Amino acid sequence: MAPEQIDPTSRLTGRVAVVTGASRGIGRAIALALARQGVKLCILGRDPSKLAETAIEVRRYAPATCFQIDLTVEKQLQPLLQYLQKEGGKLDILIHSAGIIHQSSLENARIEDLDAQYATNVRAPYRMTQQLLPSLTAASGQIVFINSSVGLKVTRPEVGQYSATKHALRAVADSLREEVNRKGIRVLTVNLGRTASEMQEAVHRQEGRTYDPTKLLQPEDVASVIVHSLSLPPTAEVTDVSIRPMIRT
Repeated sequence: MAPEQIDPTSRLTGRVAVVTGASRGIGRAIALALARQGVKLCILGRDPSKLAETAIEVRRYAPATCFQIDLTVEKQLQPLLQYLQKEGGKLDILIHSAGIIHQSSLENARIEDLDAQYATNVRAPYRMTQQLLPSLTAASGQIVFINSSVGLKVTRPEVGQYSATKHALRAVADSLREEVNRKGIRVLTVNLGRTASEMQEAVHRQEGRTYDPTKLLQPEDVASVIVHSLSLPPTAEVTDVSIRPMIRT
């Protein structure tokens, strides 16, 4: 099937992007939005069937290569690294969308849950960025960290573990930006309020709340903001964006 029409005015056509968490939700929406801009994609996720579904949609617009990866297992990144090297080592955009959440009071929280959130939400993007930074530097690339509103300020209970990892991820992004700005690399943190997704549905269920995705941010809303930020001319850099649902619930 021939590719569908991409945006002919896009500044991103022909770029190469890696998107984590692309199996579903926000990561999937970002991958599809970038494909519509003519971006060649490497999409990463843990669920092979969901990843394949994303690839089918993405390939309507642009080439995509799938990598079934558990980001907490560092050696599983090797196929991606080898692929990028084989393709000339080019990488223009790295988007960290993968993440997990466990909610509990500090009194009852399991330390294993803290360790798991740290491994996925902090260590994995840190290490992945470290390994891909030479390619991003060569391309004067862009890095996007999908974060959370609780990475800025905690306004509800039982998110201490998750919020701590998101504060840490923000620190990683801020420090990295200071290190790579003069190399022409842009670093963006996107702080999200509640966004319609399987993760948010599970959070609502745990909180005993009715899940109504129509009242939340949509993944496509997030993807649109990211595409616009990535498309800015090289004279401008968006460093932080906060997005929340229009209607507060």
